[in-house]
Amino acid sequence: MSKNQKNPSQRYVNDLNRFDYMSGKAQQIRGRMIPFALALLFMVLAGVLGNANLHVAPENILMLVAASVIGGYMALNIGANDVANNMGPAVGGKVLTVTAAVIIAAIFESAGALLAGGDVVKTVAKGIISTDSGIDLVVFRYLMLSALLAAALWINLATFLNAPVSTTHSIVGGVMGGGIAAAGFHVVNWVTMSKIAASWVISPVFGGMVAAALLMIIKSRILNQPDRNLAARKWVPILIGVMGGAFTAYMAMKGLKKIWKPDIITIIAVSFGIFFLSWVGSISFIARRANHIGNKKKDIYTLFNLPLIMGVSLLCFAHGANDVANAVGPLAAIVSTLTSTSLEAKVIIPFWVMLIGAIGLALGLLLFGPKLINTVGQKITRLNAPRAYSVALASAITVLIATTLGLPVSSTHIAIGAIFGVGFLREFLEYPNKKRRKPGHILNHTAEEAFENVSIRMKRKLVRRRFVYSISAAWVVTVPASALLSALIFYALLSLGPTA
Repeated sequence: MSKNQKNPSQRYVNDLNRFDYMSGKAQQIRGRMIPFALALLFMVLAGVLGNANLHVAPENILMLVAASVIGGYMALNIGANDVANNMGPAVGGKVLTVTAAVIIAAIFESAGALLAGGDVVKTVAKGIISTDSGIDLVVFRYLMLSALLAAALWINLATFLNAPVSTTHSIVGGVMGGGIAAAGFHVVNWVTMSKIAASWVISPVFGGMVAAALLMIIKSRILNQPDRNLAARKWVPILIGVMGGAFTAYMAMKGLKKIWKPDIITIIAVSFGIFFLSWVGSISFIARRANHIGNKKKDIYTLFNLPLIMGVSLLCFAHGANDVANAVGPLAAIVSTLTSTSLEAKVIIPFWVMLIGAIGLALGLLLFGPKLINTVGQKITRLNAPRAYSVALASAITVLIATTLGLPVSSTHIAIGAIFGVGFLREFLEYPNKKRRKPGHILNHTAEEAFENVSIRMKRKLVRRRFVYSISAAWVVTVPASALLSALIFYALLSLGPTA
């Protein structure tokens, strides 16, 4: 008699266990498929929205619907990838949970896109190609559609690989590749492309230096003082004032440029006014909070929580106002050619196009953003509230400095560079070079010395090097990769459709 015949109850238990296992796996698969199903539904609705809001000739309906769908796909990917740079530090600093960060970011991203989103793409796709290069309307539409799809696919791949990349550089590369495929290398504005290449170095270095400087100030003036509580009462309100002034200028120059366009004198005056009001107004608030905490570093960290939340919320608002154009700019360019007989240097973005971008940003963040938020906030280096505060404030200050000096920068590269900056500063300050042995020095005389040397060598790696290398590589290949992909898509589209 077999074992199963001898033990029918055991066979029954085994069958139940197998059923439970298969049922659990099926539920996991269904859970993973829900976000993709919702994303697909949104893309279909984007196509329906485009077709319902613009009446075009029958032969152009497919182009309109395809552009709307791919524009929605691009917005989803921007939300999944780019927003993590703003909210990741707050999550890594244990100031916000991933759920709270996603909800706050979704609200402010969509508000920025709808209330202050760029109403004009001053030059088609950032001036990368010339609209007077002899490209006809149909070829131009294929070019823009190829650029949009290529950029979206590249960002999707980067998100899958846990690499935060610049969405601006992705769409720039897509337009460049499509432009070269359509009309040759002469159509590309190589001066603009050289500035973009320069930003690969300028952005992260600037961001890292500013963030490290801010963290150094916090450490020296507050955290390393004997009476941290007393020092915090003095310096935290000043830092809040600096954040208020910096973000006022940042919003005036970047986040609110559609609805408020002051001159530089007005921006400076208002920023100094907000700095003073924020500084003075926060003194009593910080004093009350300080009365209820001790003198430990972890107690002092809590004083940075509210300013940090306000800062990253404003960063998300400005990001939605600016980077929504990366999703819907090419879509708006295609729409303009469907309602006009000539290419225009200035392209008005209709509200329904902005709506696709805004909803796509928020939905992409809600469905796929937590993965990269965790990577940015927790896996590159360990963050706390002061470090995250330094990253957020550095992002705004670096953009202001670069804009004033006319230097090309990427907000994504700035934020990640700032995280690297605070991490490498920690390595330098906590384990300085004086702990290293001189060349030729005989090591490990005792077991205790061997253990000490291993400890020092391991502890110095406070920034995970694999993320430094992988993210840097992703930045370098973003433009050429999206350009090559765009060219291939353009040739495929051109072979399937008419050219005139």
